[in-house]
Amino acid sequence: MTSPAAVLWDLDGTIVDTEPLWMAAETALAARHGATWTEEDGLALVGSDLLEAAHRIEAHIGSGLHPEQIVDHLVNELGEAMRRDQPWRPGAPELVRALAAAGVPQALVTMSYRSIAAPVVEALPFDAVVTGDEVSRGKPHPEPYLAAARMLGVDPADCLAVEDSATGAASADAAGCVVLVVPHMVTVPDGPRRLVRTSLAGLDVSMLRELWATA
Repeated sequence: MTSPAAVLWDLDGTIVDTEPLWMAAETALAARHGATWTEEDGLALVGSDLLEAAHRIEAHIGSGLHPEQIVDHLVNELGEAMRRDQPWRPGAPELVRALAAAGVPQALVTMSYRSIAAPVVEALPFDAVVTGDEVSRGKPHPEPYLAAARMLGVDPADCLAVEDSATGAASADAAGCVVLVVPHMVTVPDGPRRLVRTSLAGLDVSMLRELWATA
């Protein structure tokens, strides 16, 4: 196959630079309850299912909030921030639009909730969307990527997943996808069927197909 049957995109840190927004919201929540939240604490959650992340946040800050309440708070904070502005990662929106123009099916596969992803979904031409509030098992479980491939009617093994985190890459791996890793704030280990680029800037459809051929 000279081209992937579909391209499946992570959101946070891959298409938009939301990780600083998440960390700011987590830090403010911890401070409100007299606790400290460090950059290292925030980085440990990159790519995680939100409810799982909330359990870990509560274990650290001891706020007395239920994990579901923490998720609701963070989702509201990020949803408002994303409605104000979408901090695009270099080259990502351009590549999504170019793939759409070339007729390559695409899905957004994110652990962010629908309300956070909505401004990006409205701005970019995705054919399917899978969000963290719509799956029973989040990344690193393969369910999100399997669901996206099913919605597009393609074999996950014929898909290219674009990810920036070890958690997300593990999810795509487990689903059988080839993974294009574009590291941002965390290190992602090498692995079978993993391709690596330092940035999506300047990457066009032809170059992406060449990358795909190497996998």
